[in-house]
Amino acid sequence: MKRAGTLRQVSDFSDFSRGHWLQELLCRGEEPSHVQSSPDGQHLLVLQKSRPPPLPRVVAFQRHGIGGADLERNWQPPQPALVGLLFLQNPVTLGAWVLAVVWEHGHTEVWHFVVAVGWQLLQTVELCQGARARIVSVCSLGASLVWCEERPPLDTHSDMSKCAFRFCVCTRALEVGEQGVHLGTLRIVLHNSPEYQVLASPQHVFLVPATASFATTSKFLLIWHPEKAKLTITAPSAGFVHSKVLRSSSESDFRKLLLGSVGLLSGLAPLDIHTSAVSNSGGLLLVSTKGAVNMMEPDGTQRHIFDLEGGPLAQGRPVQLKTFGSILACVLAGVLYLVNQNNGRLIEKKILSMKEVHFLESLGEEDSIQLLTQTGIYSFSFSKPEDSSRPEPCLVEMVFEEACRYYQRRSLSSSKLTVEKLKKGGVFQAPVALAAILQHSLHQKPARGLQDTYVKLLSTMSLELQSYMSLELLKTCVVCAPESEVESYCEELVEQEVSRVLRSDMDKDNLAYLNSVFASFPKAAWKATRSCLQLQQNGDGLLVARATPEVWKKVLGGPQQEEVGQNGVVPLFELICASFLRFKPKWLPGFVELTQQYVSISWSYSSKEGPEGRVPLYKRALGVLARKNKHGEADDEMELELLLCSKRPKAVLQALHLLIRLKQWQRVVEVAEKFSKLSPLLNKEIFTTLLAEFAQHRELDPYLDTLWLLCPAELTTSDILAVVLQHLPDSQEDPAPFSSEGNQLTVGLLKPLLQRVVQRPCIQDEMYSDALQSPTFPPPTPPREHKVPSKAAADDAPEPPMARTSSPSTLAQDDTA
Repeated sequence: MKRAGTLRQVSDFSDFSRGHWLQELLCRGEEPSHVQSSPDGQHLLVLQKSRPPPLPRVVAFQRHGIGGADLERNWQPPQPALVGLLFLQNPVTLGAWVLAVVWEHGHTEVWHFVVAVGWQLLQTVELCQGARARIVSVCSLGASLVWCEERPPLDTHSDMSKCAFRFCVCTRALEVGEQGVHLGTLRIVLHNSPEYQVLASPQHVFLVPATASFATTSKFLLIWHPEKAKLTITAPSAGFVHSKVLRSSSESDFRKLLLGSVGLLSGLAPLDIHTSAVSNSGGLLLVSTKGAVNMMEPDGTQRHIFDLEGGPLAQGRPVQLKTFGSILACVLAGVLYLVNQNNGRLIEKKILSMKEVHFLESLGEEDSIQLLTQTGIYSFSFSKPEDSSRPEPCLVEMVFEEACRYYQRRSLSSSKLTVEKLKKGGVFQAPVALAAILQHSLHQKPARGLQDTYVKLLSTMSLELQSYMSLELLKTCVVCAPESEVESYCEELVEQEVSRVLRSDMDKDNLAYLNSVFASFPKAAWKATRSCLQLQQNGDGLLVARATPEVWKKVLGGPQQEEVGQNGVVPLFELICASFLRFKPKWLPGFVELTQQYVSISWSYSSKEGPEGRVPLYKRALGVLARKNKHGEADDEMELELLLCSKRPKAVLQALHLLIRLKQWQRVVEVAEKFSKLSPLLNKEIFTTLLAEFAQHRELDPYLDTLWLLCPAELTTSDILAVVLQHLPDSQEDPAPFSSEGNQLTVGLLKPLLQRVVQRPCIQDEMYSDALQSPTFPPPTPPREHKVPSKAAADDAPEPPMARTSSPSTLAQDDTA
């Protein structure tokens, strides 16, 4: 249920020290470049970078009549400018804080506020070690400062490409104690890097490229994890790319960090970032020039939240972003958008009467948003729903949102379908029915409150709903479980997730999700795969699977590599093959053979719709094997097994050549003897290949008796001699008649084969041999019965038109008469 929001004024600046000055400054149109409130909400810092008059300055305004000295600092260009106003935690006093005013050349002033005394300068420190260093971006992480500084080269005529990598990212602890301010040791996080804007979340630091001058470096973001001393490379167009632990300062080099990912990064799309900000949940909010708002999580994954209205955003068009609990507030061109971060649903859209607004901290009130305007400070708060004390479950809202996307893709109308239209229209009954069923199930209401048709549907869906509820319960157990039990819970959760995805449509989104699951939980995903496919060995040691045809179709018939693109996502068959290689490599050939058996049953051999109509399965498995970082003898054996398990003629011949290259002659003969029985054509190719090897060396001599048995029936002695002569090794000089080397081909070695071929009956003779040797050929002439006709009958009988052929004795009697 949508919550209604109300906007009310909470301050007209009368409760601020020098509030009239702040109001006059805002009303004159001198909009501040940066507004920031202190952690306790009692101080308002305004940074104004406009050119003189007046001078650039930073002013602190106290709230609720707090007395004491004011804080105001200004500077005269071309003096170093102010680059950051940062509130840091004071570890000595719980809840206390200090203000760090950081200037461009590294000069930092540390201030604190004392009640009834006012602002006091504690100490001045220098962040940078070099006199020529210049800070371009700075942020605070706990009690530490993190900044990106420029270190210009000493040679002014240096190459421009080298000058672009003249920045480094540094960090230093700034501790405030009773003895004053102590500055910790300088630590370099990344050096020889391009310019970055640093943005800190509670536990991570995001590094966003500041310029797009170099194509490769403007395609990805970096995330620094201080506790793990790790840098993560991620890109909005590809997700997580690479992660590296920085064990030494040499590994902090920017170019070495990218060394293993240059090929992948070069194929990515350039970054499209208009505005960026850190959310209170620790993610990075990114607004593209098209108005799309996305959330980049600290693990490198990204999800879409919302699309702003108004078309493409110009570079100078400001977008204000701020998160309050689960609510994302965006201000664009005087319009306030309030969006639910969890599901991307627009809660409210409100047109403001003022163009320039700034978000302030809301002092722990998650349902209240404070805005600074020219006329005062306003609070936007939410009221509870009128018709229900409980909002609709997130899952019910997701049903309508997914239905909107589904029907919108299939609609011929240009009008946009919304959740409200879907609920009120009454045209689409499927999402309404499903939402009603879910509400009853999630709230555990009795089924008698549903319509009859819904009750029938509820009984059909009961198992699915139970599975969903158990999955949600398991997620809760994972969050609340101790460390010793987390692994077992995660394995069960991954198994349920993999099983759920295999039961749904295997589209690109589900495939990308499975890729992330296999990457994050490889062992649990492997166990889930074995369970879903029901893989096990029988008594003979052969791999068997009892998966349903629907599961096999998901494994083999999902999006292929050409459909998912080059963003690191691989098809499900390749994912499973990679798991076999990692956890049970001996089972991989058997798995490929099982998949081929299923393919032969489900698709015709030449069908282009089936997986074999694109790239053969054994080649896809070989592609997974080729992507391994290290290649050893076990991989050669695996390649042989994959080639042979396919039983394809080309693959068998390729395996035979690989065995010949490895000089495994015993296995060469065994493979030849086994696979020659598959087809006469393959038999001829195998025998010709081995005959050519026999002509070149003497390694096959111990196996000649077996080899000659493989000789095809259609080969003649001329064919055999032609193959032998064609593959004889080239000799540098004419050999002696009786050579003692013993490695040359002699007629004696070839004689048994030639005799066998010569003595073998001709093929045409064999065709008729059965008939010629039959005892009933030709069949005996049946006996004839000779009847003597009477004389009267002979006289009356007509003369035959043709005289019958008579025997010689009869003709002789006639001549005598």
